[in-house]
Amino acid sequence: MAAEAIDDRRVAELSGPERAAVLLLVLGDEYGAPIWASLDDDELRKVTLAMSTLGTVSSKLVETVLGDLASQYNRLTVVGDFDRTHELLLKLLPRERVDPIMEEIRGPAGRTIWQRLSNVQDNLLANYLKTEHPQTVALILSRIRADHSARVLALLPDDFSTDVMVRILQLDTVSKEALDQIEDNLRTNFIANLSQTSRRDAHDLLAEIFNSFDRQNETKFMEALEGVAFKSAEKIRALMFTFEDITKLDANSAQVLIRNIDKTDLCKALKGASPATREFFTSKMTQRAATVFMDEMQGLGPIRLKEVDEAQQRIIAIAKGLADKGEIIISKAGNDDDMILE
Repeated sequence: MAAEAIDDRRVAELSGPERAAVLLLVLGDEYGAPIWASLDDDELRKVTLAMSTLGTVSSKLVETVLGDLASQYNRLTVVGDFDRTHELLLKLLPRERVDPIMEEIRGPAGRTIWQRLSNVQDNLLANYLKTEHPQTVALILSRIRADHSARVLALLPDDFSTDVMVRILQLDTVSKEALDQIEDNLRTNFIANLSQTSRRDAHDLLAEIFNSFDRQNETKFMEALEGVAFKSAEKIRALMFTFEDITKLDANSAQVLIRNIDKTDLCKALKGASPATREFFTSKMTQRAATVFMDEMQGLGPIRLKEVDEAQQRIIAIAKGLADKGEIIISKAGNDDDMILE
C-alpha cells in the first residue's frame, strides 16, 4: 500500500500492527527500545511493514490510539515511512536482523507496490500471475505501466490472457478493502519471496569480480583465496569466463563475436594469448584477411601487459553481452576433444 495520510481513518480500520506502529513511533527509540527488543521476527516483520507504509498520522488519531495517554500528545503528529523506519530500527536492533526485513519490504526498486511490480522481470511476473484469478490479474495489469502489461500479457496462456483482457474492459470501481488485500498479497507472497530468491550466489558474484581483475591481481587474489578456502576458489575458477574460454565457442558464435569486436582490440588481446588462441581467431578469417591481421598485430610492436589485459576484458564483456542477448552461446562445459590445446 502506498504511504498516505490516514487522518480521516477510524481507529477501527487500523490493524493491530498499525496501532503498534503508531505507539512505537510516539515512544521513539529511547522508550520504545524494550518493546522492539521483545518482538519475535514475525512480529517485527509485521510492525515494520505497517510502520514503513503508515504515512502521516494526525494528533487526533494518535490521541484515540493512545486512549488514556492522549493528553500528553495533544499537538503530536507522527510520520511513518520506509527511511524513518529503517533509521529507527538501526538504532535499536543489530543490522543483521534489520536489513533482511527491510530488504524484504522494499522488494525491487520502487516506493509503491505498483512501482515495484514495474521493475520486476516480465517472465517472473507472468509466471506468478498465471496462477492467480483472472480478475486479480486484470486489476494488477491495469495499474502498472502499459508497456510492461503488454509484455506480461503476451507471456500468459492464450485463453487466460483473453479472459484477462475482457475483465480489464469490464473493470469497475474497486473497493479500497479489495485493493488493500491485493497489495498485501503481492507484497507478502510475491515481492518478499522475489527479494529472497533473487540474491546472487556468492561464488558467481566473486567469479564476476575475478573476471574484472587484471592478470596480476587475479593471480594474487586467487592464490590468497586458495590458501583459506581452496574448494571455493576451485568453484570460482570454474565459473570464471576467461579470454581463453572463447576458444570453446562454436563456429557460428565465433563469427558473430569477431564481427562485433574492434580489430585493434583483437590485435592487442592476441599479443598475450597462446598460439592456439591466435589460431582459433585467424582460422575464422579468410587466408588473406588472416595474413593482413597478423601483419597488423606484428606492426603494433611491444605493448604493455596492462593493454593486453584491458583489450581482453573488453572482448570478454562483448562476448557476455552477446550471450545475454542470445546471439552467441557461451559454455564453460564441454569435452576436451572440442578444445584447442597448445
